[in-house]
Amino acid sequence: MHRFLELHVEDFMTRSVVTISPAATIAEAQRLFVEHDFNCLPVVRDGKLVGVLTKLDLLKAFRFRMTHVVPPYASIVAEPVRTVMTEDPATVRPDAPLTRVLEKMVNTRFRSFPVVLGDELVGIISREDVMRGLLSVARGEA
Repeated sequence: MHRFLELHVEDFMTRSVVTISPAATIAEAQRLFVEHDFNCLPVVRDGKLVGVLTKLDLLKAFRFRMTHVVPPYASIVAEPVRTVMTEDPATVRPDAPLTRVLEKMVNTRFRSFPVVLGDELVGIISREDVMRGLLSVARGEA
């Protein structure tokens, strides 16, 4: 297992990341979540990470409010993603040790982290990616 200590985020991250614009609608985000079963969508403007949108962020937009017995679905889905996204998200660097990301995931309970160089999005690392790293060590592949 000591081999796991030598692995880095860049060894297992997803490089082709599906992103969404802060101006995109909540309806567009819903469609992406359903089509791809992502946990998190990086929100990008001009190639720069400006936030993340999680399934929980999206669900919060539809929660019950005292002013509405039924949430106004049509107006909610027309809202831009920027109204419900998480700004200044926790991120990791590609050269971060996978052990550090594993620890960060356990401590925060986050399912994934955007991978950035500066403020440029270069990938995403998920729990499944970290588990692939662990499995590769167990199989002697890493």
